[in-house]
Amino acid sequence: MLSNLMSWQITLPIALAAAIIGYLFGSIPFGLILTRAAGLGDVRSIGSGNIGATNVLRTGNRTLAAATLLLDALKASAAAWVVGYFLGEEAAIIAGFFAFIGHLFPVWIGFKGGKGVATYIGTLLGVAPIMIVLFAAVWLAVAFTTRYSSLSALVAMLAIPVALWILGNEKVAAVMAIMTLISYWKHKANISRLMSGTESKIGAKG
Repeated sequence: MLSNLMSWQITLPIALAAAIIGYLFGSIPFGLILTRAAGLGDVRSIGSGNIGATNVLRTGNRTLAAATLLLDALKASAAAWVVGYFLGEEAAIIAGFFAFIGHLFPVWIGFKGGKGVATYIGTLLGVAPIMIVLFAAVWLAVAFTTRYSSLSALVAMLAIPVALWILGNEKVAAVMAIMTLISYWKHKANISRLMSGTESKIGAKG
């Protein structure tokens, strides 16, 4: 398995092209674009201050929040699909990873983006779509048991690289593991609240 992990065949120019394309796709701040287009101002001025769907939901517009979630996922999927079609499977993995990075650190708005759950899912859809079923199953199981959305996402993101590694997809497993660690870092405030018992539960009022 380790030999498979180390056997990347991609050349540096193609890897760089995949990274740049992926980053540009991922850095599109859909949450900000949609809320401004709807006349709701700058989503960064409310709630957590980030541009993800959870913060868009704090505007009270569920349709915009759902659209943000979908577009933030699909921008990573699109990056992986487009790059994969032209440059190959390994390039698709790199593009998906950098779409995730682009969402977290978008150059257009001072490198202050979202927490990456939707784009993580989108990358997974782009490079290992069958794993979406596992992600959804774990998320729903944890959410039903604990009613913590953040914990559900954190556990699901932990399960994905483990499952991919067991199934022999070491390259994608390694990249998704790195993404999981980065997303855990972005969720450090949520983790702190979970540990102290102050994290909001699904369905909780203000």
